[in-house]
Amino acid sequence: MDNYNIATDVTEPVVLKTECPDLALCARGKVRDIYDFGDRLLLVATDRISAFDVVLPTGIPGKGRVLTALSAFWFQVTADVVPNHLITTEVDAFPPACRPYREILQGRSMLVKKTKPLSIECIVRGYLSGSGWAEYQKTGTVCGIPLPAGLLESCRLDPPLFTPSTKAEQGAHDINITFHEAASQVGSELAERVRGASLALYERARAHALERGIIIADTKFEFGLLDGNLILIDEALTPDSSRFWPCDTYTPGRSQPSFDKQFVRDYLKSIAWGMQEPGPELPPDIVERTSAKYQEALRRLTEADLSS
Repeated sequence: MDNYNIATDVTEPVVLKTECPDLALCARGKVRDIYDFGDRLLLVATDRISAFDVVLPTGIPGKGRVLTALSAFWFQVTADVVPNHLITTEVDAFPPACRPYREILQGRSMLVKKTKPLSIECIVRGYLSGSGWAEYQKTGTVCGIPLPAGLLESCRLDPPLFTPSTKAEQGAHDINITFHEAASQVGSELAERVRGASLALYERARAHALERGIIIADTKFEFGLLDGNLILIDEALTPDSSRFWPCDTYTPGRSQPSFDKQFVRDYLKSIAWGMQEPGPELPPDIVERTSAKYQEALRRLTEADLSS
């Protein structure tokens, strides 16, 4: 079983871009560099951070290692709920061509099965926050789903809501869509499958996190198809794809402190930036505190020893 307790060090060099010329680079996402090995992919989580669908020029030390460690942890915890694409995080088990790049790949890379990704992102909301709260204030709905009147910001939603979105290209904004619109994109039967899988994954993760003092307010899953089977892909339940709130300070009726990149979003909202390319540099204190929040999420959820 792979070791997902990957230590991070805020003094380590920030990796904004990987250069592995002997490997076949097929894409650079907002955070991950992706290398193609035929029926497998190598996903390398850099320290890039994006907000409002814009990749910022400042990296967050240790971020890629935290994302990799948490994703590997959750893939293990939820493997009996939905199969996932992870093969290994051990560099020694990667294709031999990867070995010369051990230093950059170690701790931030996953070798995964190649699937056909679905064209939608699968969001589960267990609490009323973010764009869902903004929509509810205007219309009483979240992604077209009617909710009772008088709900408070950050209140728990039972049952959780499945609210898909479009999957935008880098630099464009994802758009919330209704379940009917999602079904028109991927087909009714597949839409039902991903809704069921997303809700089951969220319930498993929410229960685990609550035992460790963290509320998963909402999260985003991505799925692919492999030989007709639905497979969980990309990342899972990280501070990049989720809102993590501390249980001990949770109070409905206001926004919550968090262990995720909401801290960066809040900073960006406080400055004069139009939320378009190019993104602004982050000041050192925001970088340091963001890195600490990501590592605290990893420590609480996995009990990883970050000092080792």
